[in-house]
Amino acid sequence: MHKCRKNSPDRVKASALASDAARTHLETLGWAKKRIDQTCHAIAAHSFSAGIPPLSIEAKILQDADRLDAIGLIGVARCFYVAGRMGSALYEPNDPRATDRALDDRAYALDHFETKLLTLAEGFQTNEGQRLAKARHDELIDFRAAFLTQIGA
Repeated sequence: MHKCRKNSPDRVKASALASDAARTHLETLGWAKKRIDQTCHAIAAHSFSAGIPPLSIEAKILQDADRLDAIGLIGVARCFYVAGRMGSALYEPNDPRATDRALDDRAYALDHFETKLLTLAEGFQTNEGQRLAKARHDELIDFRAAFLTQIGA
């Protein structure tokens, strides 16, 4: 299976590639075409980067689940893990709040809060997803504030 890294130019294609791989596999299992189409739509639409609106309740639930994994304290851990794997710094020491510079989440993990993590709570599809997202969004805000305080920003 094709793997798209976070800094890959193919990243926006990751869910489509996963959907294609799933289609091939599900066809070999003898699934009905309609069921395969629905499943593959859910896989393709789950990705934030793909920008595909989820049309079924299954696609909405999968998209919410994927986004819940990206926010809150799990999202913080993922953010810093990916930043470390990409060789990014935690923050820009002279301007961690990006007051006098453009945000750059490829260079600074903390910038990813503003460019993506703190925007995710608005895009949830289900009532339960929205409820959980609000709580995790609040955790992100609290973490970011505490982090900035601890670095003296």
